[in-house]
Amino acid sequence: MDIVALISDPAAWAAFITLVVMEIVLGIDNLIFISILSNKLPEHQRARVRRIGISLALIMRLALLSTLAFIVSLTKPVFELPWQGLPNAYGEPSFELMFSWRDLILIAGGMFLVWKATLEIHEKVDPVEKPGKPDAKGAVINNMGSAVFQIILLDLVFSVDSILTAVGMTDHLPIMFAAVIIAVIAMLLAADPLANFINENPTVVMLALGFLLMIGAVLIADGFGIHIPKGYIYAAMAFSALVEGLNMASRRKKRPADGHSLH
Repeated sequence: MDIVALISDPAAWAAFITLVVMEIVLGIDNLIFISILSNKLPEHQRARVRRIGISLALIMRLALLSTLAFIVSLTKPVFELPWQGLPNAYGEPSFELMFSWRDLILIAGGMFLVWKATLEIHEKVDPVEKPGKPDAKGAVINNMGSAVFQIILLDLVFSVDSILTAVGMTDHLPIMFAAVIIAVIAMLLAADPLANFINENPTVVMLALGFLLMIGAVLIADGFGIHIPKGYIYAAMAFSALVEGLNMASRRKKRPADGHSLH
C-alpha cells in the first residue's frame, strides 16, 4: 500500500494513533531512566546527556525498523532447558523454558535495571561520603561516559521491546516509522521538564526508582515467558503517581500555614 492510500485509509489512521500512544507510554520507562541518570551529573551536562540518550533511542529504533526481518527472527527460540516447571491442575507443564534472543535481551536488561535501581535506592537511603576530592574535570568526563554507556544499554532493551510492539500492531512500515519518530520527539520535549520535576522533588526520585525496579522485574518475567499485561503495570504506576501528587499538594498547603503559625 502506497503513502497516499495509507493517508486516506481510516484503519491506517487508527493504527497510527494507537501506535503513537503505545510508543509514548513505552517510552516513559526509558525517559525515567535517562532523567535519573542525567540528574546525577553536573547541571551544565544534564540537558546534553538527555539529548544524546534520546537521540540514540531514536537512532536505534529506526535502525531496528529498517531490519524488520532480523527483529522478527529475535523471537524464534534459540535454545530450550529441559525443566518445564511443576504440572498445573490439568497435569500439563506450568511453563517451558524456551529462550529467544529477545528473551535473553529482556532478561539481561531487566537484571541490569533491577541492579541499577537497587544501587540508586541504597545510595539515597544510606548515602556514603567518599573520602578525598577527585579532579573535577576528570570526574565529569567519567560520569558522562558512564551515564551515556548505561543509557545505550537500556535504549537497546527498550528499543527492541518498542519495535516488537509496533510490529505486532501494524504491517505498514511508514506507520511504524512515523509513530516512532513522533513518540521520540514527545520524549525529547518532555525530557527536561520531567528531569527537573524529579530533581526538585526528592520523594519523586524514590518513586521513580521504585518504578524502574518494578519495570526491571517485569522485563525479567517477560523474558522467562511470564507475560504481565502492561496495562496493569502502568495503571499501578499512574495510581502511585496520583497518590504522590496528593501528598505533594498536601505538603505545599501545610507550609504556608506552618509559617504563619510561627509569627
